[in-house]
Amino acid sequence: MTQQVPSTEPELTAVRNFRDVGGLPTVDGRRVKYGVLFRSGHLAHATADDAAFLASLGLHTIFDFRNAADQELEGPDVELPGVRNVNLPLTDPADGSEFWKMVRDGDLEQLRALLADGKAANRMINSYRAIIKERTAEHSKVLHSLAEDSVPALMHCAAGKDRAGLSIAVTLLAVGVEREAIVADYLESNATHRRYKVHRSSSSASAYSPEVMELLSPLFDARAEYLTAAFETIEETWGSVDAYLEKGLGVTPELRNRLRERLLD
Repeated sequence: MTQQVPSTEPELTAVRNFRDVGGLPTVDGRRVKYGVLFRSGHLAHATADDAAFLASLGLHTIFDFRNAADQELEGPDVELPGVRNVNLPLTDPADGSEFWKMVRDGDLEQLRALLADGKAANRMINSYRAIIKERTAEHSKVLHSLAEDSVPALMHCAAGKDRAGLSIAVTLLAVGVEREAIVADYLESNATHRRYKVHRSSSSASAYSPEVMELLSPLFDARAEYLTAAFETIEETWGSVDAYLEKGLGVTPELRNRLRERLLD
């Protein structure tokens, strides 16, 4: 009998964007098991109750896709007894450090120059494309680990939206989850209680004015166009999802079968 994981959101007070991806349908009529694959924002600020809840999930591995700059800013994950923590940075700590400093510190004119007229959304699209093309070794390691022994697993980055979102998407593609279901799960990061809280250096009202928040919103939104750009990059670069998995990530048909056995009902 499939484990039915109850709603977890009220139980987590300092871990945002947590969810079980169980229940998502595959193209061949199966579903992702509950209790084997979770996603969230970082665990650095988890309360004792949060940590106790996470420990109760029986996790084998936590995949942390943050880079060193993220970890310095937010802190290390809380340690959960008996759980392996694997850090696989999907972005370079130097990449965009000045950009993100401007997001925190910049005034309205600076933000307009940096983000207006589609620049913010284009940055996100380019980032998604780059992660797919350049981080094949990391995504290969995730899929091989899951096939071997690493479930139940939790994947997270800082907000649990972009790097974790892409890694979850790649995992779900590998086991044949319907593309529409992958996008729908990704877009759940937009729920008010899930969203990453924007932190700016100034606490003045002008630092969070409607125009500032509108300029910043593409960076903190989950947008279907971002994930679509990742899917398009797979097809443009490798020709198909199957070729991406086999040639790009070294995932054989046999390994995909093992992934299905571990992750699907």
